[in-house]
Amino acid sequence: QVQLVESGGGLVQAGGSLRLSCATSGRTFNSYVMGWFRQAPGKEREFVAAIRRIGAFTYYAESVKGRFTISRDNAKNTLYLQMNSLKPEDTAVYYCAANLLSPIVVTSTSYASWGQGTQVTVSS
Repeated sequence: QVQLVESGGGLVQAGGSLRLSCATSGRTFNSYVMGWFRQAPGKEREFVAAIRRIGAFTYYAESVKGRFTISRDNAKNTLYLQMNSLKPEDTAVYYCAANLLSPIVVTSTSYASWGQGTQVTVSS
């Protein structure tokens, strides 16, 4: 079991940037596909981005493609999400998650371990 702790959320104006971090502990970080998901009030949790073990392959939701960048530092056991050109519709609680077994990276059910979430609020 891997433990995940997100940080870096906050309040930012539209057009601004934030960088989320997800520190991990427990099993070997580079064994996992890592993902970011988000959940806005009254909405279901949705996929944002994912990165495979070595980091050469990344995946993004259409709504964030070109604005967000997912990365990982396997030496530091840390996952990142750089968010640029933020929009009010990006407001949500952002969760990092770890996927050990499933080849499917865009569905939340593929991820067995989750962090507690960090709030991102984008004002217009």
